[in-house]
Order: sequence, then C-alpha cells, then structure tokens
Amino acid sequence: MDMDIRKVAMLARIRLTDEEAGELAPQLERILGYVEQLGEVDTVGVEATAHPHDAAMPLRADVVTNANRREELLAPAPQTESGLYVVPKVIE
Repeated sequence: MDMDIRKVAMLARIRLTDEEAGELAPQLERILGYVEQLGEVDTVGVEATAHPHDAAMPLRADVVTNANRREELLAPAPQTESGLYVVPKVIE
C-alpha cells in the first residue's frame, strides 16, 4: 500500500513525509475498497446517462459582444508602454 500512496502523491504532485504517508494509507485503502464495491454493483438494464438532468443547453450566437477598450482602460494608468501597464519592479 505504501507504493500506492507514493504513486498517488507523485501523480498529484504533492510531497509526503513517511509519517504523512502512514496516516494516509488507511484512508486510501478505504477509498479503493469503496471503488471496488461500486464495481460490483449490478448495472444490467440501467441506461447510461451523460447528465443527471434531461435538460438541453441553450445555444447562443458566437459573436463578439464587447469592443476593444484598451485605450480607455489604459488611460488612468500612471505609465504605459506598447499597450501594457508599466509597474515598479518588486523582485530584484
């Protein structure tokens, strides 16, 4: 189970200490056990669904609804350059 914990942590890009891995092992074991139980459920005759509600998504026209306001938005800035805000350097 320790290898499962390490693999899941690596895939999730999280760093675990040995103590944390030991604490998570029983939790992961319960989760995996529950997933196994779900796999045993008889779903014969159950129609597959893609969404829990039978609702159609409304469609709208794919058109630009706002104009280019770059100059208007840059106007109050104390300093701009090439259409961008110029800010003080904070990291040396």
